[in-house]
Amino acid sequence: MLELSRQNLKYDVVVVGGGTAGVAAALGAAEAGAHTLLIERNPYFGGQLTHCTLPAICGLFTQGTPYEQAVKGSAQKILDKLSELGRYDKPIRCDDKPNSPVVVMIEPESFKYALDKVLSDAKVDVLLHAQVIEANKINGHIESITCIDDRCKFTITGSAFVDASGDANLTAMAGGSYVMGDAYGNFQASTLMIRIGGIPSEVDISPEKIKEAVIKGKKAGIKHLTKEIGDNFQLPFSPDVLLNVADENINGVDALSLTRGEISAREQAWSYVEALRRFLPGGEKCYIIQTGPKIGIRETRHIICEYKLTALDLKEGRHYKDSIARAAWMSEAHNKPGMPNDLYPVYNYSYYDIPLGCIKVKNINNLWAAGRTIDCDTLTFVSIRVTGTAMATGHAAGAAAAIYSNTNSASSDEVRRELIKQNALI
Repeated sequence: MLELSRQNLKYDVVVVGGGTAGVAAALGAAEAGAHTLLIERNPYFGGQLTHCTLPAICGLFTQGTPYEQAVKGSAQKILDKLSELGRYDKPIRCDDKPNSPVVVMIEPESFKYALDKVLSDAKVDVLLHAQVIEANKINGHIESITCIDDRCKFTITGSAFVDASGDANLTAMAGGSYVMGDAYGNFQASTLMIRIGGIPSEVDISPEKIKEAVIKGKKAGIKHLTKEIGDNFQLPFSPDVLLNVADENINGVDALSLTRGEISAREQAWSYVEALRRFLPGGEKCYIIQTGPKIGIRETRHIICEYKLTALDLKEGRHYKDSIARAAWMSEAHNKPGMPNDLYPVYNYSYYDIPLGCIKVKNINNLWAAGRTIDCDTLTFVSIRVTGTAMATGHAAGAAAAIYSNTNSASSDEVRRELIKQNALI
């Protein structure tokens, strides 16, 4: 068990950010033999899945018929733990159309607990409620990071680091190169999840029925309704319904922008529930159980790494000799608040490879990227950003960092051997 002193803490691998990418990175590093620390500023792990009440893991399986698993390794450990807890059975398709997306449905509280257990099983040291505020770099090498909690500042020294913050925070602090948003500086829309109770299980909550209610609500003068159609789910192991429609245009690393967006999205949530009460047959007694708690941010910074994925990788299903992960989720763009999603499938409804260079941060010797911040263009970003693929890139980043911490190098052959040893699909 980690004993937090105010002296320097020293680790082989330090992972910043405890979302799905960070958890997978920590598991991969620990299994490779590294003394590993996982730091998270929130009170639990899971990132978007737990902090935004996101009910589905996307990207673990291909869309083809039959579908195939594209991500194992650390992700499989998490699925196995959920299964052990009685909270996972099998993947499902999003609808009955041919080659529709395949997801793993989860319940956020179960997922939090499962992550606690797998990290404990792997003997990863964990630190919640701690925020990184500074990276101390010498000659292209991060020596240590400065963190803060509600008591004081403290320093953590590491041989290698993984930036799994979701916003490239560690990279930015260390002086690494990055870009904000797409080529025009625009961000994918952010969305606040709305957890709703009081809708009987027999009620039709299909996107078409929700859309009808929202359109009628707009005509009736209900304000603050943006998106007419989005994703909505019955939460696993619960009668509650999740609605994914309250879009906002937010800069996810700016406190003022986040403040305005969170407040505006909550206003939307109440308006959507009013529309459902009035115009969804069977929804007359529905009510809000919870929003968020945090609005779901899809895009902020993109790290400049040693290689950049492009649209052709997705469109042609490209494969690489130095691949360290597979990307199987379609290109799913949420370009503007309130607009329908733009979807483009992976070639042959299969997967494309992510080479090692996409996660190796440029000009910082001992730093790897994991999750949505890896280097790619817009079309591939809206494919690789999902939580299942984040587990794959996180696992690879953790394994690479562990190898580097021992040898001061991490070639693609070494990383691939370690990932195969850990049951990853590459």
